[in-house]
Amino acid sequence: MSHNETVKKLRARLYITLVLYTVAGYILALLLDYGFGRFSNAFFSWLDPRIEVFYFVYLAAGYCCIFHHYWNKPWSYLQEVINATRIMHQSNDTTIELSEPLKEIEKQMNQIKMAVLLSHQAVKEAEDKKNELVMYLAHDIRTPLTSVIGYLSLLDEARDMPSEQKESYIRIALNKSMRLEKLINEFFEITRYNTRQIRLKKEDVDISYMLVQLIDEFYPVFSAKGNSAVLHADETLTIHGDAEKLARVFNNMLKNAAAYSYPNTEIHVSAQKEAGKIVITFENKGPTISQDQLTAIFEKFSRLDDARKSDTGGAGLGLTIADEIVRLHGGEIKVQSEHETITFSVSLPVQS
Repeated sequence: MSHNETVKKLRARLYITLVLYTVAGYILALLLDYGFGRFSNAFFSWLDPRIEVFYFVYLAAGYCCIFHHYWNKPWSYLQEVINATRIMHQSNDTTIELSEPLKEIEKQMNQIKMAVLLSHQAVKEAEDKKNELVMYLAHDIRTPLTSVIGYLSLLDEARDMPSEQKESYIRIALNKSMRLEKLINEFFEITRYNTRQIRLKKEDVDISYMLVQLIDEFYPVFSAKGNSAVLHADETLTIHGDAEKLARVFNNMLKNAAAYSYPNTEIHVSAQKEAGKIVITFENKGPTISQDQLTAIFEKFSRLDDARKSDTGGAGLGLTIADEIVRLHGGEIKVQSEHETITFSVSLPVQS
């Protein structure tokens, strides 16, 4: 209800109250006049001609009370709204309740309060994510950095170390330094994707040919655990997109399939056209991923527990970056895991 409607409603109530009060007083005066006329008592005879005076006093007193009531009504509504503003900024689930004429305002204030609560919740979640980020950074960067410092310290302290051992330590320190550089580059890259600083260089991309190339590149990785990849794809699948960035998406899919597959199992890759989209699926046999982990699998720094315990892999940004790339192409990534089967589905519009 708007402000004008509230005023009109109050005005109508005032007029109705005045009319009813006046009519009720008039009927009472007629009844008294009729009653007093039937008695010959001196007191009633004295009252009878003065009924009009009493009626006037009745009207004057009643009108004063009625106008006073309706004069105070807006101020009481204002006080209700003032009190409600205090509730509106409280961080609890208490709802605002106002008088009937203020129901529209009540609804709007409750919506504002809900927005404030959601804002507070978002701030808290952002703070929690920031703290989680700091923890992950400490874990992922500290491990290779500690190794680099340790091996360089050994080289500095033992100047007469045998050449072979010295070369081994230098090689390990270099590998750890390169891993550290990779982690830092990933952190900068996800920041660029989140701020949408990435520009796609689109061209016609042969999806089936790209998948064949990537699977061939992963042959040494798959064969190390006795795995193999089987491709089912139409050779005529083509989309308009950024070939380099899409290759990174599929690379991440294959990398995850290789990392979380049971040994000596097949990884099935398929691509087909469905309702104006090309859907590419990556399916592997491995430990079933819980629903909680699936929900957060595309979030920053999300890695499965076994991966985080090790000193291998990236910072947990691969799937996050893949998701961002697919979204920039107007597509989406879905994941499901059940009965020890993990399936990632990438859908991309044919013309994006």
